[in-house]
Amino acid sequence: MYIDRKTGLVLEGGGMRGVFTSGVLDAFMKYDLYFNYVVAVSAGACNGMSYISRQPRRARLSNIDMLAKYDYISLKSLLRQGSIFDPDIIYDRLPNELIPFDWKTYFKYSSTFEMVTTNCQTGTAEYLSDDHDKDRSLSIVRASSSLPYVSKIVEVDGVPMLDGGIIDSIPVMRAKEKGFEKNVVVLTRNKGYRSTEKDRKIPAFVYKNYPRLRVVLSKRVKAYNDQLDMIDELEAKGDIICIRPEKPLEVGRIEKDVQKLERLYEEGFNLGERFCKTLNNFMPQKQADI
Repeated sequence: MYIDRKTGLVLEGGGMRGVFTSGVLDAFMKYDLYFNYVVAVSAGACNGMSYISRQPRRARLSNIDMLAKYDYISLKSLLRQGSIFDPDIIYDRLPNELIPFDWKTYFKYSSTFEMVTTNCQTGTAEYLSDDHDKDRSLSIVRASSSLPYVSKIVEVDGVPMLDGGIIDSIPVMRAKEKGFEKNVVVLTRNKGYRSTEKDRKIPAFVYKNYPRLRVVLSKRVKAYNDQLDMIDELEAKGDIICIRPEKPLEVGRIEKDVQKLERLYEEGFNLGERFCKTLNNFMPQKQADI
């Protein structure tokens, strides 16, 4: 597949498996490879923000170094703040103090970037962006990354939202709807992976005010496996290029083992660099012109 200005970039989520994506994106930034459209979900949205703001290694520092230092994944946070990922550190101290986020650069390019959320009232996916409001941008990425059951519902524009991966874990079809027929897709599972979990009806007392959310949560495993089938079909047709881990992951969605995270990040970086070098060999134009 030829990469040009009409090629989109799609970033899957996956909680802490997203360190793979941060490695891939750091390699892209090393080679000055940017896309005119990026759609990302959950952890992919968090990593995507640092990619859009042109801040190499920022996501890596956030996901690994700051985790080791501040231990921001904990049951204590879940009990005290309603979210297993400490929101004060991730959405306040990290962007404002510990690893300052470059909002000026982000807003220069953010019109090309969409983040996926799940509307709790309708049980449908929403694709949101913002080109000027810091607080709204943080609310969008926080909603996109708010895992069901272990995170608070987040309001965006007065609408209750949760993790976009509930509905659209790999938003390739959204990219196609936006006119990007060819896409590079960064996945956080190895080829051939399918979830072996079983879908179960969600009890009425869980998210009792959001019946449509319960319905989609009850079909989540099948929806994800169906998307993986679609990805394999599109890849076989040459409509997408996938960058994914080469072997089954030892990193879980809520992983705290820094050594495991380091290894997954390095795998992502190496595969991203391999991809960029292939482009160098075969593309007539500079990558920065994509």
